[in-house]
Amino acid sequence: MLDINLLRTNPDLVRENIRKKFQDEKLPLVDEVIALDRENRETMTRADSLRAQRKQISKQIGALMGQGKKDEAEAAKSQVNALAEELSRLEAREEELAAEIRRRMLVIPNIIDPSVPIGRNDSENVEVQRFGEPVVPDFEIPYHVDIMERLGGIDLDSARKTSGNGFYYLIGDIARLHSAILTYGRDFMIDRGFTYVIPPFMIHGNVVNGVMSFAEMENMMYKIEGEDLYLIGTSEHSMIGKFIDTILDEDTLPRTLTSYSPCFRKEVGAHGIEERGVYRIHQFEKQEMIVVCKPEDSPMWYDRLWQNTVDFFRTLDIPVRTLECCSGDLADLKVKSVDVEAWSPRQQKYFEVGSCSNLGDAQARRLQIRIKGKDGRKYLAHTLNNTCVAPPRMLIAFLENNLQADGRIRIPEALRVYMGGKEYIG
Repeated sequence: MLDINLLRTNPDLVRENIRKKFQDEKLPLVDEVIALDRENRETMTRADSLRAQRKQISKQIGALMGQGKKDEAEAAKSQVNALAEELSRLEAREEELAAEIRRRMLVIPNIIDPSVPIGRNDSENVEVQRFGEPVVPDFEIPYHVDIMERLGGIDLDSARKTSGNGFYYLIGDIARLHSAILTYGRDFMIDRGFTYVIPPFMIHGNVVNGVMSFAEMENMMYKIEGEDLYLIGTSEHSMIGKFIDTILDEDTLPRTLTSYSPCFRKEVGAHGIEERGVYRIHQFEKQEMIVVCKPEDSPMWYDRLWQNTVDFFRTLDIPVRTLECCSGDLADLKVKSVDVEAWSPRQQKYFEVGSCSNLGDAQARRLQIRIKGKDGRKYLAHTLNNTCVAPPRMLIAFLENNLQADGRIRIPEALRVYMGGKEYIG
């Protein structure tokens, strides 16, 4: 959510940012907010004036009664009552206007970083850098589910009976591999100085509204019927929510946290749920990174976060690339974002396995996450998040890049300690 002062002082900047994100349907919101804000400030000014009048007249009532001027005192009381009635109406109007302003402000997108490439959708994202040499072996790479089934490692049919499409049973060495990757991801991030956290897997609605846009919430979040609780789509939601209504001393920053959680997503939209496969599913697990820091430090942390993911995948011998998200592909709260994509030898192209985002002060403004400086001044924090690893999607890249000609799966050295010393499975 933007600072209301930005719309007051530079509405053209806000309009231009909306155009850069190709959301012209939101342009009227700027004028609506400005008009509502003007009325709200006029209402508050009038209310302050009435309070001052009421206070002054109330003081006069006692003096008039002391002087025996009962009729004048009664007239003054009537005047105070009239002021109170008008003041009550104004205060109710203030609440209405504040709610209307906030409702519109939550929809206006955050100001994107000047370095973000301009484009309508993910087809116009820009490749930044490649890490590792993509290899296409001289033998056929089967579909990832076929690889898992040959190893007795997945049961989609049973999951479809119990839960529907978008769910799975992982079995045996594939299930162990799944857990090993997550455990390695946890230790990898701890070794890089991050504090390990297991957060709540359900959060209140006000936290949901604080960490994501309404459109994202509608397409992603599962609500618990009859309760003010939502299943998290990523641990970022509850991890950033951890700091709601807090004031952090500068000396305690940055807060660098790595969290494990299951993730639950509706996956409503253009992509939908796969009938057969584990690329886009309703339930998965993830090791996440979260940073809460001073505004001037967020660009540095942004670069460090995506580099962590690149380094993690390279230790598992998986070639990756980074892809700068264009303006039209950025979620409304994001200032800047980069996707990390892994190489698929079967498809001979890269596919997304993680996303790193700098949200500026957008989440902090919604959730009131503030920093107290050494001079006592309070200001909003910046928040960032990034995926370290999210199997089973990451399993697709792992299996394809480590598949051997004889059908076995090679276990890279970094992962062997988590797999009981095995060098191969299958």
